[in-house]
Amino acid sequence: MLEAVKSGSFDRLFYRYNSFYLLRRHFHSIGICGDLQPAAAEGRGILYLMNHSSWWDGLLAYHAAGKLAGSRHYFMMEEEQLRKYAFFRKLGAYSINSAGTGDLRASLRYTAGLLQAGESVWMYPEGEILPLEHRPLSLKEGAALVLRLSPLTAVVPVTLYHGLFRHTKPEATLLAGTPQLLPWADMDRSDIARSLEAALGEQLEAHRNQILNHKGYMPEEFRPLLKRGRSTNEWLDMLRPGRGSR
Repeated sequence: MLEAVKSGSFDRLFYRYNSFYLLRRHFHSIGICGDLQPAAAEGRGILYLMNHSSWWDGLLAYHAAGKLAGSRHYFMMEEEQLRKYAFFRKLGAYSINSAGTGDLRASLRYTAGLLQAGESVWMYPEGEILPLEHRPLSLKEGAALVLRLSPLTAVVPVTLYHGLFRHTKPEATLLAGTPQLLPWADMDRSDIARSLEAALGEQLEAHRNQILNHKGYMPEEFRPLLKRGRSTNEWLDMLRPGRGSR
């Protein structure tokens, strides 16, 4: 497997590039609701489990993690992609290769070691990118195996819901749910996987309904993670006599 080789200087440089160029260029707005560092998880490693529905998921998680103080964040990434974009290792990415049993076990042990050291790790337990509306949510057992190896870990479910709503650029919202602090060591991996699957699936449905109920407008409880740029429709609105952007 490919381990992370964090570089503070490169991380700072890339974070600015991601925030001020990549995300602002491609998104109208990004918001977050909930607490990524809940008090209940203090002193523990945190495993963030997130649904996986777009190429942008990792960069959105990286942006959100960069707003937090204290802990260092690591990101599990498919090995083929990490070999292609090797510089992500400097940002905390490490590989997983589900095709090889030995590589898979090495990645899961590496993840558990990070969590035991009090670090924060982001995983996409579906194991592949699937359409946002794909149901039911089905999680692999990798996260369950990690939790059996690091039973003091706090799990924070994070759901991402995004789409083209009222602007020419998409909007994205992240919702951090209730931390899961279960007796992982006393549960078998299938029970853990089912528990996590239910928590993440129910949260994603609630998140989706929240956006639908607001008819595509950003709900007030979502705090901005990105300074809004103007989308094409807003620039066009400004050109109309007597009209301003909403």
